[in-house]
Amino acid sequence: MSKLSFADFATTVYPFLELQPFHRAYYRVLEAFAEGRIRRLVITMPPQHGKSVGATTLLPAYLMGLDPDCRVAIASYSGTLASKFNRRVQRILDSREYAELFPATTIKQGTKPAGYIRTSDEVEVIDHLGSLLSVGREGSLTGNRVDCFILDDLYKDALEANSPLIRANCWEWYTSVVRTRMHNHSRELIVFTRWHEEDLIGELQRREPFVELTRWSQLDEVPEQGWLHLNFEALKASPATELDPRAEGEALWEEQQSAELLCTKRRLDPLRFEAMYQGHPSVREGLLYGVQLGEYDHLPREIVRRGAYTDTADTGDDYLCSLAYEVDADGVIYITDAVYTREPMEVTETMVAQMLERAGVRQVFVESNNGGRGFARAVQRLVPMVKVEWFHQSANKEARILSNAATVLHLVRFPKGWNLLWPELYAHLTTYRRLFSANRWHDAADVVTGIVEREVVDRTKNRLRRVRFL
Repeated sequence: MSKLSFADFATTVYPFLELQPFHRAYYRVLEAFAEGRIRRLVITMPPQHGKSVGATTLLPAYLMGLDPDCRVAIASYSGTLASKFNRRVQRILDSREYAELFPATTIKQGTKPAGYIRTSDEVEVIDHLGSLLSVGREGSLTGNRVDCFILDDLYKDALEANSPLIRANCWEWYTSVVRTRMHNHSRELIVFTRWHEEDLIGELQRREPFVELTRWSQLDEVPEQGWLHLNFEALKASPATELDPRAEGEALWEEQQSAELLCTKRRLDPLRFEAMYQGHPSVREGLLYGVQLGEYDHLPREIVRRGAYTDTADTGDDYLCSLAYEVDADGVIYITDAVYTREPMEVTETMVAQMLERAGVRQVFVESNNGGRGFARAVQRLVPMVKVEWFHQSANKEARILSNAATVLHLVRFPKGWNLLWPELYAHLTTYRRLFSANRWHDAADVVTGIVEREVVDRTKNRLRRVRFL
């Protein structure tokens, strides 16, 4: 008999499944895990995208079919939910389709055969060592040796994930119960929707090697003691990969949760969206700006100057950020227009030029690092009436951003409703972390910092120089 792929198994026992491209990639990775090619696997995925159907319902049945001696354990945030998964697996094991695929893997029917266990929490494979055990977080596994452990959502909701006590108890249970039930060849699968940066996955990332899964060849290159990590973003924001070739901004499952719906969710709470839907959790207490960034309803009458500041993208994953602004007599800076995109330079040159015209800007500063000078020259040709001044930024980015954060909060204002005007800019600024290395993108923070450096720091220094000279 030729090898039965996990995707084919899934659609045979669940013929109602309609697998999307990302499901097929997901199932291919789960198949490698079932075959033992991956020993330690973490998969993060948005809510309501079929995470548990694949990993906690279909996978245990597939594992026990491939190896009737495999002892599988399922854990979730409650014993009730873990038992529900167990019953779903048992219904698959009972099905006619499963019996045709894996005739050696059978379980107790009614009271026969006597001596075998079959409850909502535990079931044994007849004439083999295999079994399926379900347990809630902090439940006991005394005396049970586990070949394959599947942990699915160990936190019920944000309230639990935000509780230091529950997170600490979860970590204690994982280290003292889960890890002690495993042997040299045991496998672990953790499938989560992320809630908090210090959840179980976050703690493991700080303590053990994690490798991001982006190429299919990595399935055969997994380090012995490391974790392989696959993250599916609800809205594609990271570069395309072999496993997830979507274009930027494309929804993971458009028919289920459209890009429009996801953008609406992001506007409601960018921080939670980044955690639950994008797999990049942050702690509100660790934010540099948060939602404290100032807003305005109307521009003041007395505007003393207009300007713009542009930071071109250093790499293919970076954003070009260009902000137009106006300054009033009190030195308050009002952001009036923005370009924030990862489009190529030949596109952004025109976008920035058009923004400068709309905003009535007559001077723009362009960081000339990594191609910025060529960009500045191109913009100058498009809008000859604007003075385009390029410069090299040699100061340390981390020191600049952190030391000017208070000034940004005090003096910079964004138009009311800017979360709707520029949702990505809003999300990246309001979720920017004080821990510099924890941030994926620095482009937006770098530009607002550059603006206050030009409009506040440099002008203050110039005034002091004039006073000393006099």
